[in-house]
Amino acid sequence: MLLLSAARALVDGIDGRVRAAGFDDIRPAHGFAFARVSGAGATVTELAEHLEITKQAASQMAEELIRKGYLQRSPHPTDARARLLTLTEKGHACTRAADAAAVATLEPLGRALTGSQKQALRTALRQLATPGRIRPTW
Repeated sequence: MLLLSAARALVDGIDGRVRAAGFDDIRPAHGFAFARVSGAGATVTELAEHLEITKQAASQMAEELIRKGYLQRSPHPTDARARLLTLTEKGHACTRAADAAAVATLEPLGRALTGSQKQALRTALRQLATPGRIRPTW
C-alpha cells in the first residue's frame, strides 16, 4: 500500500504541475499515450497494445487528443491501410512540461533520502518492477 501511495503522490504531483503549466485539459493516462506516440509515432493498434486497452478505447483517446490539438493523424509511411499518430507542437510542449514537472516533483523526495537510502530504494524497485509495464491504471 505504501508503494501504491507513493506512486499516486508522484502522478498527482506531476499532473498538478502540468496543469499549472497550462495543460489543464489532459489526464495522467494521456501522458502514457504521449510516451508511446513520441518519436516515430504509433498506430491506434500500437497505442492500444501499449496501454493494454481495446482498439476502440485507444481510438477514442486518440480522437480526443487530436481534437484538443495534442496529436495529429497522417498516412503511415509503410502501411497504406494504417494511419500514424504523432505529437503536434502542443503535444511536444506538454511532454516537456511533464518532464520538468517530474523533476520538480522528485526533487524534494530525493532531498528527503540519504544517498544510501536512494541506492537501496533503486535496487529494491529494480527487483520488484516488471520492465516495460509502465501504463495507466486509472
